[in-house]
Amino acid sequence: MAAKGQITHIIKRTGQVVPLDEEKIANAIYKAAASVGGRDRQLAQSLAGKVVAMLNQYFPPEATPSVEEIQDIAEKVLIENGHARTAKAYILYRDQRARLRRKKKAGVSVREYIPYQVMWKVLLWNVEHGVDTIEGLNRRGRDGSFPQLVSDADRAYDEDISRAAAAICELGHQIRMVIVAGPSSSGKTTTTAKLTAKLRARGCHPVPMSLDNYFFDLEMHPKDEFGDYDFETPEALDLKTINEHLAQLLKGETVHVPRYDFKTGTRQEKTDALTLGEDQMLVVDSLHGLYEPLTRSVPHDQKFKLYIETISQLRDERGQFARWADVRMLRRMIRDHLHRSYNPERTIGHWHYVRRSELKHIIPYIHEADFILNGALPYELPILKKYLFPYFPAFIKRCKDDPRRQDAIIRAQRIYELLAAIEEVTDDGCVPGDSLLREFVGGSIYE
Repeated sequence: MAAKGQITHIIKRTGQVVPLDEEKIANAIYKAAASVGGRDRQLAQSLAGKVVAMLNQYFPPEATPSVEEIQDIAEKVLIENGHARTAKAYILYRDQRARLRRKKKAGVSVREYIPYQVMWKVLLWNVEHGVDTIEGLNRRGRDGSFPQLVSDADRAYDEDISRAAAAICELGHQIRMVIVAGPSSSGKTTTTAKLTAKLRARGCHPVPMSLDNYFFDLEMHPKDEFGDYDFETPEALDLKTINEHLAQLLKGETVHVPRYDFKTGTRQEKTDALTLGEDQMLVVDSLHGLYEPLTRSVPHDQKFKLYIETISQLRDERGQFARWADVRMLRRMIRDHLHRSYNPERTIGHWHYVRRSELKHIIPYIHEADFILNGALPYELPILKKYLFPYFPAFIKRCKDDPRRQDAIIRAQRIYELLAAIEEVTDDGCVPGDSLLREFVGGSIYE
């Protein structure tokens, strides 16, 4: 505890005010000394004490100095006490961290919950290609240019992934873990596969790892009155084991990754051995990849976080935009039916769990992302319609008078009206096997 009249708190680069921790100063000094051959922990702690003493000498008791100001004083203490080599290493380390932060900011980052920059870029693309309105999209389906739309949209998506790969590789061996995060059915699986391939093409050494294998068995989650389980929260994952395995992998140890069967909702007995080399980086996709406790054992500056969202910019005749979450629900209805043995109506009824978790555990952390990627495809709704349109009238009719289903009914009615205005494309042969859409409708080369 600090004595009366001493500095007690500091300001981090994020603007957060936190308690002054002398041990962290000692750790930073010790790391700098170790890089030039010094291994005297006691000396590092003594020098940290001198940093704090000088801090209290320079600043009044009511002041709250910044991290940068404390580091300036640490450099001064090292030089004045005859540790020039350690001071040089400390200065170089600070410069390296500053360059790392600048490079990470070069991605399409966001300071708010809504990525306006990316939204504007997507809207411009849609306008240029005549698909910013349902009327324009229907026209592309009728005039024979739909296959070209598919090709152009997939190329734009691939180019965004290439930019993300370039940003990651530019950071070099500093990055040990690349996280592809995003809400349900945003396209994380395909994006992770494509990103991994592009990283390899650039000379990086990615190692894919799916954290979805760390789900607890379905029966361990709470069940509601409809027999449905809430497995959308971060706590549905075995966070403790995940962090233990990540820490072991960064040390070069071998871990045994579990296998999870989504059809049965259980972990299998068989596991997969995984080891991470010094020149390799983990590439993981996870719903809650931006949720800090999920990867707490990995240092912040060793992680690159990519966030993907279906930033659909399609307007109806009233000028209302299609909701991103509605597009994702359509995708999930198909995926759950094909891969998890769920009736599409069950997915509609379950969606309130998805949205509740997104609003609490995903959306508030968008500002943590180093790169934001659009996973919406302007051509997908005409194709998705043929799979799902027939389900909505029956669901709405059967549940419209059930007060427990009003949230689902409102959402189902809204999506039904959206699909009713869109002209169906029955032949999806123009959609290639590496398209993100194939992740949901089947036929993906990444399955």
